[in-house]
Amino acid sequence: MKRARLIIGALLTIAVLAGCNDSALPPGGTYQSVSGVVVDTANKPIPGATVTVDVVLTTTTDANGKFSFDKVPVGDFSYVVTPPAGSSYKRTESQTAHLLPDKPLTLTVTLSP
Repeated sequence: MKRARLIIGALLTIAVLAGCNDSALPPGGTYQSVSGVVVDTANKPIPGATVTVDVVLTTTTDANGKFSFDKVPVGDFSYVVTPPAGSSYKRTESQTAHLLPDKPLTLTVTLSP
């Protein structure tokens, strides 16, 4: 009886571990960089805009409207750009992009008044 429980426990453990192998998920620790620039409709940089990736990663554009994230998980991700406080620009709708494991991504985001 004790032996049967050990065998059943081992089989259940193997089944659980086999179920964790989902090839649709990126390998653990697979990240890539995302960078870009936020500009207006006249292609002038917008400093002080907030760029948010997947609701958790946030940065602010520099004096040249540039931003960067060093480690974004590969695959599809969403991003939103919020204009600087007090500006007349509109916040972007949520956008989706795809990040490949072997290629950094560069975005250009245009804010309209």
